[in-house]
Amino acid sequence: MRSEGRGGGGFVLRPYIVLALMAAVAAATISKEFYINTANAAVEVTPSQVTNSFANPQLLYILNGHRGTIKSLAFSPDSKILASGGAENEGAIRLWNPERGKKLGNINRAHQTAIESLVISPDGQTLASCSNDNTINLWNLRNNKFSRSFVGHTSNVLSLAVSPDSKVLISGALDGIRMWDLLQQRPLGTLVRFDNLIYTLAISPDGQTLASGDNKGVIKLWNLGTGKLIRGFVAHSNAVNAVVFTRDGELVSASRDRTIKIWNINSGKLVRSLIGHNNWVNAVAIHPDGQTLASAGRDGIKLWNLTTGELRNTLNGHTDWVSAIAFSPDGRTLASGGFDQRINIWRSL
Repeated sequence: MRSEGRGGGGFVLRPYIVLALMAAVAAATISKEFYINTANAAVEVTPSQVTNSFANPQLLYILNGHRGTIKSLAFSPDSKILASGGAENEGAIRLWNPERGKKLGNINRAHQTAIESLVISPDGQTLASCSNDNTINLWNLRNNKFSRSFVGHTSNVLSLAVSPDSKVLISGALDGIRMWDLLQQRPLGTLVRFDNLIYTLAISPDGQTLASGDNKGVIKLWNLGTGKLIRGFVAHSNAVNAVVFTRDGELVSASRDRTIKIWNINSGKLVRSLIGHNNWVNAVAIHPDGQTLASAGRDGIKLWNLTTGELRNTLNGHTDWVSAIAFSPDGRTLASGGFDQRINIWRSL
């Protein structure tokens, strides 16, 4: 970031000063802190309650509060908090207790427009959100306060991913992919500018590889140590809506071409295709046991055996498209959000 811009008065306005000014403007329009209702806080989960399977889940709670499509869901590492965002022009983040089906709190002015993606860092300290307002906002879950805004993207920011060590945040937008230092809360660099529209990102379990999926059906793999492109390949015949790494480092991709595909990232070869959805596949999530894949679309939620590719179950609890899904880290809960403006909490009883 060495480029400079000169104003009419002959002074040099350096990029980091521009970013600071933009961040100050963005911060002035958003909530500075939020409240957690401790009366609705989650109970402790003992090791004996943690499940290693997700067979025959049942709909346990329906959570209402958003005024539009749920676009993103994220669990805290201890599974006690579920964050949700979306809804065109609502700009709000809701925080829930998935164990009791209660609302914990709201961040009502999190963004100026729709929230496209949410992630909670593995250390549980930071909630990051991105939006169509071109910004990324950080929230401290320890003191329930706004930390800062990352600005630099010039278009809608659609996806976020955080490294396993909680040190690096990566954002994908219509103008490329950027990296941010979560500890120092500053920009790290840009992987690519003005590539295809970046719809989704995922970081490998070892933190070494970034996968991106775009509107052309192309998946690209990036070396996060060097910032170099490893390879790119046409994975789907339509946009890639979601990518996620398996526990052993394979990559799962979901597309508007109605398919889910599993890839060997070392060879770039297709391992298996999962066929069963009748329209776009909007989202995928992998159960912590590494054996079950959940996928979401117009025809509900489908549960697959990742090893065999067998379709195990279909969950129908929404009245419209399912747009977001997430498994809790303890493996007990699946959360789903839809165009019907509600969040469903599923549990294997």
